[in-house]
Amino acid sequence: MPNLPPLPPPPQLQPPETPSWETPSSVWYTPRTTPWRTPQSTQSTPVGQMVLTKPATVRFNGLDAESRKDRVILRQLRSSRTSLWIWCVAGLCFVFSLLLIFFAITTLIVFLAIRPRIPVFDIPNANLHTIYFDSPVFFNGDLSMLVNFTNPNKKIEVKFEKLRIELFFFNRLIAVQVVQPFSQKKRETRLEPIRLISSLVGLPVNHAVELKRQLENNKIEYEIRGTFKVRAHFGMIHYSYSLHGRCQLQMTGPPTGILISHNCTTKKR
Repeated sequence: MPNLPPLPPPPQLQPPETPSWETPSSVWYTPRTTPWRTPQSTQSTPVGQMVLTKPATVRFNGLDAESRKDRVILRQLRSSRTSLWIWCVAGLCFVFSLLLIFFAITTLIVFLAIRPRIPVFDIPNANLHTIYFDSPVFFNGDLSMLVNFTNPNKKIEVKFEKLRIELFFFNRLIAVQVVQPFSQKKRETRLEPIRLISSLVGLPVNHAVELKRQLENNKIEYEIRGTFKVRAHFGMIHYSYSLHGRCQLQMTGPPTGILISHNCTTKKR
């Protein structure tokens, strides 16, 4: 074979010069936010404020790299002091509570020292003068009695007001008498004469029949109810309450009807 000249060496391929910031790896994997590279703020933060700073955003476009920083300022809630009027209201409530406790203790001490008792209502004597019928259901009657009012308290004076005495037969009202107000001193007893007159009082048929039967047996049963308003006085202390008295009477027939037995109770309401 003829001698051929040697072949020239193959050209060496060199990688193209590509800037590092334009490589695919830098474009694909480089994070767009680098909070560790955020520039420190040189501005002073006022007292009582909180500054929240967003991380800097760096744009790699081959020409420039700019950072933008957004600042959000949140004002902290200042510790509010209690206003003066709240302290005044609290002080008034405290003083009122002390006064309430003081008056409660004083009332308890006075109650234990005085030991107030309610007055006593009683009927020691009564006379039945008349009972007669004008018709089968209308009758007339006349009853007189002595009512005993007793104030058992040693240190309290009482006054009776709005006194009303009522006469009942089998829960049927047949007579009413109003008594004038009066006062009683400590441990005082008062006998008040009361007269109850029934004039043409209508009774149900069964009540009329029962009253006639009791007249024949010479034993009439009546009921007396008393309602009073009592005012008690102890020095500068004054209080009032309602008093209810009830008496069951058993009497002989007229004209000389006398009291055979009685049972009286007094309650405070």
